Amino acid sequence: MFLRKSTRRYKDKIYTNYMLVESVHTAKGPRQKVVCSLGDLSPRPAKEWLALAHRVEDALTGQKGLLDGSDPEVAKIVQRVRQRQARSKPTATSGSDGEDGDKDLVTIHGDRVGVQEPRSAGAVHVGHQFWKRLGLEEILGGLEFSPRAVELTCAMVLNRLVSPKSEHAMPNWIRATAIGDLLGVDFAELTDAPLYRNLDRLHPNRVAIEKALAARERSLFNLDPTIFFYDLTSTYFEGQALANPKARRGYSRDQRPDCKQVVMGLAVGKEGFPLAHEVYAGNTQDRQTLPSMLDSLEKRVGVIKGMTVVVDRGMAYAENLAEIGRRELHYVVAARQPERDQWREEFEKTEGFEEVHRQPSPRNPFQQKSTVRVKRIAGETEQWILCSSSERVAKDRAIREKQESIFLVDIAKLQKRIADGRLVREVAIGEALGRLKERYSRVARYHALEFDAGARKLVHEPDAEKKAKAELLDGTYLLRTDRKDLSADEAWRIYITLTRAESAFRSMKTPLAERPIFHHLERRVETHIFLCLLAYHLLVAIETTLLRQDVHTSWATVRETLATHEISTIVLPTDSGAILKIRKGSTPEPDQVELYRQLDVPAELIRPRRTWIHPPHQRSVSSD
Repeated sequence: MFLRKSTRRYKDKIYTNYMLVESVHTAKGPRQKVVCSLGDLSPRPAKEWLALAHRVEDALTGQKGLLDGSDPEVAKIVQRVRQRQARSKPTATSGSDGEDGDKDLVTIHGDRVGVQEPRSAGAVHVGHQFWKRLGLEEILGGLEFSPRAVELTCAMVLNRLVSPKSEHAMPNWIRATAIGDLLGVDFAELTDAPLYRNLDRLHPNRVAIEKALAARERSLFNLDPTIFFYDLTSTYFEGQALANPKARRGYSRDQRPDCKQVVMGLAVGKEGFPLAHEVYAGNTQDRQTLPSMLDSLEKRVGVIKGMTVVVDRGMAYAENLAEIGRRELHYVVAARQPERDQWREEFEKTEGFEEVHRQPSPRNPFQQKSTVRVKRIAGETEQWILCSSSERVAKDRAIREKQESIFLVDIAKLQKRIADGRLVREVAIGEALGRLKERYSRVARYHALEFDAGARKLVHEPDAEKKAKAELLDGTYLLRTDRKDLSADEAWRIYITLTRAESAFRSMKTPLAERPIFHHLERRVETHIFLCLLAYHLLVAIETTLLRQDVHTSWATVRETLATHEISTIVLPTDSGAILKIRKGSTPEPDQVELYRQLDVPAELIRPRRTWIHPPHQRSVSSD
């Protein structure tokens, strides 16, 4: 604060007035604001003028110890300022940057200042900003969702993104975060019943939402529509799920063969954004799902003739490749194991292979990448790409050795059951042998195993020659494609990007907690998976935004960095007996500010909201 002299002439006489002035920041730049008038200070020595101004300033800013009645003149000036502020309180606006923005300057009791209702805000703030950026509010509104249904859907998706809970536990989590502040909604009375009803509201609209979202992302991120990747995963249930006809036992990718499951098929684009998904019965074979997924893609994103489909070996059957060709699409697929075995001699030849130059991971530049060699062999209608990876040699060998050790243990158990007389009939013994060979198909072919009825025992002979041949193919795999324009290097790089779909599954299962499923009704199960998928849309949009700025940060790191950014209520007891409550966000740390900048998200969580609580004889005033 500083002093400013003002003079005016009246009836040939000059009147002098000194004003206490402070500089304030406004949207139009710095401005000077008059705090109070001090009158004519001329009778005082000039050196005391500034001292008086400082004592008034200290009193006004809460330096209570300096205002103890020993300076009546200062007390009188401060009282006059307080009266003027009290008259202007009802019309004060929070967050105002104009000249009247500081009318709520008060003297507070510092030892009674408090903080109430702190709520975690950083991660949900980013999620909410990307929810709006992807246009989900407009998409749901266009499907005639009520404002309340849009708010509930937003809160449920943000829960899956930040800290997944069941619908039963979700209301408490919502109240423990700043979602209500960000949406401007009071969730104090929210129970789980509206959340379950909202699941049922979402279920029939899944296809329309997914279609609109894919179009929005294609435009917003300028995505490449020429290649898509398709893969499947399984998700198991807790409980019997008797009311869900799709809950079946099948090949479990979660290593839970004891549980019923459903199978989820997901098509993603080159950059990892989901295009379409389907939920199948838990015992559905991979090869059976490709035609229905191609139908879904045509309806939702408009499959373009000439697009390239990338799938793994589980779908690389003749009927599927013919279906892809019938739709005038191209394919890059991993050949099945028997096909690879036919190329053993070509794999053994060293000539013709070229080494793929792999860039180190930006997240870990010191990581040693495995050596990959590829060789292209052209055929009449398609070409074959032979691939050999040094890293996969150890992996393939470890998988086979682990499965073989379990296989041998189970053979010994079966032999003991026969010896103890617990398994007598030859038919039952043959069925048990068949199940063993089916369960351990990777290694059973290297062992001659049969039942000697006369000796009542199993005859087991390892086939060392077959095993040695198999070891020669460790670390190798075979690709096939009908695209003649691709080099071996290009075909390999396209196929290896299939990990985008695998990454989506990992994200949905671990940070987004898709598994296990506790819902039993079919529609609830499918909507649970859909909610996880919506959360994944936000996740991949956030990570892609960072990646395009060469910032290789995962969502988990973003969430951890923003964990301390909160919204809370600051409680300020004033000397007049009133209490001023200010609901606002905390000041972000420098690394949080930088992260917000990279994501193009405002660092200010909400506009401060002020509430005056006056003594009973006065009315309370809330301002935003």
